[in-house]
Amino acid sequence: MKNNKQIGIVITDGVGFRNFVATDFLKEANTCFSKVVILSFLPEVVYKEHDYVKVIELNTYQEFFSNWFFRKSKEISHLKSYEKDTFGIRDSLSINSSTRMSSRGIATRFIYIMTSIFKGEKSVQFFQKLQCFSFKRNKITKQYIDILEEENLDVLFFTHQRPPYIAPLVYAAQKLKLKTSTFIFSWDNLASKGRMASDFDYYLVWSDLMKNELLEFYKNVVSSEVRVVGTPQFEPYVDKRFGISKNDLCNMFDVNENLPIVLFTCNDSSSVNDPIYLEKLAQFIKENKLVKEINLIVRTSPVEDPLRFETLKDKYDFIKWNYPLWKLMRSNHQESWSQRIPSLEDIDVLKSLLEYSDLVINVLSTITLDAFIFNKPVINPVFGNDTNSMFDDQKFLKYRHLEYLVNSESSIIVKNEEDYLNAINLVLSGKDDREINRDKFLKLEISQPLKKTSKRISETLLDIVC
Repeated sequence: MKNNKQIGIVITDGVGFRNFVATDFLKEANTCFSKVVILSFLPEVVYKEHDYVKVIELNTYQEFFSNWFFRKSKEISHLKSYEKDTFGIRDSLSINSSTRMSSRGIATRFIYIMTSIFKGEKSVQFFQKLQCFSFKRNKITKQYIDILEEENLDVLFFTHQRPPYIAPLVYAAQKLKLKTSTFIFSWDNLASKGRMASDFDYYLVWSDLMKNELLEFYKNVVSSEVRVVGTPQFEPYVDKRFGISKNDLCNMFDVNENLPIVLFTCNDSSSVNDPIYLEKLAQFIKENKLVKEINLIVRTSPVEDPLRFETLKDKYDFIKWNYPLWKLMRSNHQESWSQRIPSLEDIDVLKSLLEYSDLVINVLSTITLDAFIFNKPVINPVFGNDTNSMFDDQKFLKYRHLEYLVNSESSIIVKNEEDYLNAINLVLSGKDDREINRDKFLKLEISQPLKKTSKRISETLLDIVC
C-alpha cells in the first residue's frame, strides 16, 4: 500500500539506466512511494516509455579547479590511508599520479605529498567540508537546491556512488536535511577505487561481504546505515520477459545450432590484451587445435566503438560479432561513455548469449558473474606480467575482489597460451568440474536472491524514511 512518502532517483549513466529503469525498479518504487521523481544526468527523452514517473533533466556540474583540488585531496587521502595492506588501492594511487607540467599535474604531485601527512578519516572529512564549501555559491548548486525544495522529497537515492558530478547534488540534499542513500555500483568499487563522491546517510550493497568492506574502508559509516539488498543488474536473467530462443539466436548470428557456442566478451580499451587473447583463440580454431568445432561469438564493450577489433574482423571471417545496442545520447559530456543507453533488445541478446553458450571467456570482468548465474564455465586469460612485454593484467589478480575469485577456484585462470588451449579443450570435452565452486562464489558476491531485487530495494528505501 502506498503512503505519503516521496522519492527522488538519481540516474547518472547508461548502466544505472539498465539496472534501475530497464528492470522493474521504477514500477516497484511507484508502488511503494506516493511520488517518484527521476533526477537524470541523461537526456529526458530516454524515459519516454516511463510516463508514470516525473523526470527532471539536470544540468551537469562542471568542476572548477577548487572543486577538483579538494575532491582529489579527499580521494588521495582516503587511498593513502589503506595503501599498506591493499594492493588494488596502491595500484590506484600509482594510476592517479601525474608527471604532467599542467596546473593540475603540479597540483596532483603536491596533493600526494600533502596527503602523506594528512590522511585518515579526519583528514578525509576535512577535505570533504572544503569540497562542499566550494560548491556553495555555484549557480548549478543553487538550481539543485531549488529543484529539491520544489519537489519536497523524503529520500534521494543515488544509483551510483562515484561520479564526481553528483557531489553538488548530495550537498544540496544535505543542506535541506533530505535523507540520502546510494547503491554501490560494482563488485570492485570499495577495495580498489577512490573515495565516493560524498558521504550518504545510507548505503545499499550487494552482499554481506560488501557490507564488511564498506565498514572496513569507510570508518565514518556504522553498520545500521548499510543495507544488504543484492544487485538489480542481474535481475533480467531471472525475468522471463527477457531473452530469445536458441534457434532465433543462432539465426541472428548465422551459426550452427548443433555446435558449442564460445562467447568471448571484451572489456573497454583499458583491457589492452583483449585483441591478443581473441586472436589466439581464432588461431586455435583456424589451426584445428580444438577438440571439436565451435561457434565463436564476440561481444564488444558497450561503452566504446569496437575499432580496435577491425583488423581481426577482416582477418577471421568465421568470428561472429555482437556489437551491443547501446545508443550514444550525448557526446559533449565530461564522461561521454556514461551517455550510452542500452536497448531492451540488447538485454535480450546478452541474456540469451549467456544462456546458450557453452563457455565464456573474458579478462576478469563482471561478466564472469553473469556467466556463473547461468552455470557456465569461465576462462580468464591473463598472460601479461611485470617481466614480459605485454600489458600487466596479472597484477589484477592481487586486487581484493579478484583474490576472492582466484581462491574460490570457480573460474579457470590461465597465464600462457598452452594453458589457454588446454583449458578450452577441457571444457569442450565436458570435463568442467567447478559447478559447486561457481555457486559458492555467487553466494559470496550476491547475498540476496536475484528474483524480486527491485522490490527489495524499493521496500528498503521506504523503510529508511518510515
